[in-house]
This record gives sequence, structure tokens and C-alpha cells, in this order.
Amino acid sequence: MTDSPEAVGRVRWKRFAAIAAPAAIGAGALAFMTAQGAIASSFAVSGGSFKVSADSLTGQGFVQYGGVDAGKDGAKHPVQISGIKSAEIRNMCQSVKVGPFTLRLTAGTGSEPVQATDLVLDVEQLNADAKFTGMEIGRDASTLDKGPNGARGPAGMFGQQATRIELTDVKQVAWATTAGTFKLKDLSMKLGDECF
Repeated sequence: MTDSPEAVGRVRWKRFAAIAAPAAIGAGALAFMTAQGAIASSFAVSGGSFKVSADSLTGQGFVQYGGVDAGKDGAKHPVQISGIKSAEIRNMCQSVKVGPFTLRLTAGTGSEPVQATDLVLDVEQLNADAKFTGMEIGRDASTLDKGPNGARGPAGMFGQQATRIELTDVKQVAWATTAGTFKLKDLSMKLGDECF
């Protein structure tokens, strides 16, 4: 094969390699990250994020590391993955835009909080006042061991964990949430305003 301009219909291997190599490396990195748990691959996320607010979230067994959520259309969304072994959430609100409407869900508004186990949040943005107990910052994400089973990132990635987390005045934008169990006391779901 040749790279000469006269070679019509032939592959220019040097140019092909220059283009294909970065794509192959990128695809390999994504496959590796998915296999290592850095990309949430259990389901494709929808085309839009959602908002969650709460007066407080108290959790036992907290881990956090970076990741990427993928949509069915191939769009990638960088997220901070937060795993909590068990959590209680008071006065929780979740809202999502559905066309021109906003679907609003509230729970834990009375004396009993929302309860969750093996909670994993794929968060784009978080605002809150926070208190951590037994904090480890800068731990290799592949060695995180205080959160839900399997909640850890690839080797070499920045991670942090704590035995206990307390958040107040929580406002977050997320792409996905999964939980082993999610007990929603005083559940209400209706069209309304966004949580914040």
C-alpha cells in the first residue's frame, strides 16, 4: 500500500492509524472503566437529569469516586458516584422535567424518614452542609470498603470514604439513583414545581 495521492481507492494506512489509534485507546479505556465499576453500566440513563432536595441525609458507610453515566444515544455524563450502605432522608423532594411539565415526588415529610440501603447516587452537582466521621480522603478508589458492595472505582482513581455522613440543606442534581431497598414513607407524586 502507498500514501501517494495517485492511489485511488486504497487505504492510507498511516492516516488510518493516526485516526484509529486514539479511538481504539478511548474505547479500551471506557471498556476498562466499565469493567472496573467507574462507569455505571447497569442501565442507560435518560436524556435529562433530575433534582433532589432534603432537609437532611444521615448515612452509615459512605464512599465516593468519579465516574461516567452513559445514555442510550451514547452521550456521556461525568458524575461523582456516592455510595451509602444505609441512609435516612428527611423531607425528601425529587423533581424531573417531563416535556412542559414537572413531576414532583415527596416523601419522609412526617415523623418517619425515607430509609434506603445500598444507596448509590450518580451526582452531577451537590450543595449541602456536611459532617463526616472517620474520613479517609485520597484513598485509591479500588480499595474503598465502607460503602455498598461493589461500590468502588478503578485502581489509581481518587476516592474517599467515611464511616458516617451527615448532610443538611441538601440540593443535588443527579443522573441516576439505585438502591437495594428504598422505603418511602408519606409518598406523594404529582405535577408541581421543581424542588429548587
